[in-house]
Amino acid sequence: MKKLLMIGVLALTMGQASAQRCLPKMQGIEVNGSLVDGKAFDKAFSGGVALSTYTKNGSKWVFGGEYLQRDYGYGDTTIPVAQFTAEGGYYQKLLTDGSKTLFVYGGASVLAGYESVNWGETLLDDGARLTDKDSFLYGGAVTLNIEVYLSDRLALTGNVRERCLWGNDIGHFHTQYGVGLKIMIN
Repeated sequence: MKKLLMIGVLALTMGQASAQRCLPKMQGIEVNGSLVDGKAFDKAFSGGVALSTYTKNGSKWVFGGEYLQRDYGYGDTTIPVAQFTAEGGYYQKLLTDGSKTLFVYGGASVLAGYESVNWGETLLDDGARLTDKDSFLYGGAVTLNIEVYLSDRLALTGNVRERCLWGNDIGHFHTQYGVGLKIMIN
């Protein structure tokens, strides 16, 4: 009878183990790509790499780098504006499901970097001269981030973020819609 009871308990609890995700000091590396300002991918895009370190309550610190390029039309050509930024921020866990498969975070970050207008070339093909110059950037971003775990070590991510940067001449606000892949490293 004890064996039958034990088999019954094991059968009922099989697959019920709690996932070991987002534990304190756990780290993950994320690679992501985004559309920028609602433009087509060939007109505006960004990509980045970030390291996340989780805290006691499941929230996370995020440190990373990002490349953002937006092309502005001029006649039959385009003028690329590229931003290289470093990020450091805190993302608060807002929501999770019981199986710890889905996490929703809200975060704020500090950004600093460099912006290049037309790769430093001020003279255009038609003889016009650009007055906007390369410059250093500073500012921040607010982010809504979602992680969906495919396994204990692999997650798909999605985010919506608003960047606000000063020190440049070409627009201070950029909205990004992105997806990524996160691999837990410890």
